Formats: sequence, structure tokens, C-alpha cells
Amino acid sequence: MLKLCIIPARGGSKRIQKKNIKIFLDKPIIAYSIEIALSSNLFDEVMVTTDDIEIAEVAKKYGAKVPFLRSKKNANDFATTIDVINEVVHEYKKSGKHFEYACCIYPTAPFVNEILLKRGEKLILANNFDCVFPVMEFSFPTQRALKIDDSHKMTLIQPEYQNTRSQDLEKTYHDAGQFYWFNIEKLLQKGKLWTDNTGVIPIKQTEGQDIDTLEDWKLAEIKYKLLHEKKTII
Repeated sequence: MLKLCIIPARGGSKRIQKKNIKIFLDKPIIAYSIEIALSSNLFDEVMVTTDDIEIAEVAKKYGAKVPFLRSKKNANDFATTIDVINEVVHEYKKSGKHFEYACCIYPTAPFVNEILLKRGEKLILANNFDCVFPVMEFSFPTQRALKIDDSHKMTLIQPEYQNTRSQDLEKTYHDAGQFYWFNIEKLLQKGKLWTDNTGVIPIKQTEGQDIDTLEDWKLAEIKYKLLHEKKTII
């Protein structure tokens, strides 16, 4: 059973310049994803898909393969993760390489660790899931979400929960934006990662951070240092 690690890292990031190779504490952020994929010994191949020569060189420096550059069609602002994965899988098939499972690890996911990757692999194989990914619990009950109009007047989206105690509300979760383990043939058949046969791994708020802005970046560095200092002390 062959397994592929795909790290998608296009150039041209808008909100954070050169985001995928920007230095996170002491090395390019993509290096964390590459190194943990390699050290986990879970994959027969660890590759980076990119349209950017500079990113490709950094990726190869840290041990990943860059067998081809991403097409222009899948390097624009509208290309989805599925589009990119499909291109990778078909390029490998053209070269005679066939993998049964893959894990798409985002290049800005320094919190991913071997234990989490192995939990994902174990879960997808044991339960025959189409896909498995980490999730975080929302820090505030989503049933109390509200919207605001142009006059700054608010409206509850679910007013029926206005007086419900927080502890009585169902917990809700969101994608942690770290990785997706998936069955390649199932993905090709269904054309999506999230199917009706998908499993998740809940993680703590301190074990991940979505990075879209420079403020997010700084917060991620703080979380990362706190998390690893705690492990060192233990």
C-alpha cells in the first residue's frame, strides 16, 4: 500500500508576502511540514507542488521532491485544493506511479506532529473513511452567532438559543487547516474531500492556528513556543 504526501505551496501570496517560505521562528514555515512528513516514515514519497522556482528550491533543500511545476491553471487565486490534488495524482499516474492513500499537509502548518499524522492514518484505515482531518472546537457557541446590518443593528441567526445555557448547547467544530488524509480513488470518484464518510481528530486550541494575516502569524509563533516549552519542561 503506497502512500504519498502532497504539500501544496503556490507562489504569489497576497496577504503575507512569500508566506510559504517566510521564516517562522528559525526556518521557512514550509520546512516544518516537509520535515515532519519525512521523519514520520509514513510516506513512500514526500512532494511539494508549486509554480514558484524559489519555493521549489527551498522544498528540495529540506528533502522534499518537486517532480514537476504546477500548471498555471492551478496556480491562480481560484484553484482549489481538490484541483491541485487531482493534478498531482494524474501527473504521477502518467509517470507510472500509483498511490492508494495520500496526505495533503498544508505548507503553513507547523503544529502538525508525528503523533497526529499517525492518528490520522490509523483512523482512516481502521474505519475505511474516505478522508480524515484535524478539527478544533469553536471557542464560543456558534448557536449564539449574530449578524450586523449597515446601521450596526444586530440580529441573532438562531434566536431560539438566546436563553439556552452554554453548557446545554451542542459543541461545534471547524477545520484546523493542517492536513487531510484521504483515499485517492474515493477522492477521484466523489470529487471532494469532505464526504458523508469522513472522520475527524479533535485537537486543542493551543495545538493549531489558522494563518491568514501577520497578526495570525505572530500568534502562531507565540502558541508554538508555549507548546514546545511546555513539552520540554514535562
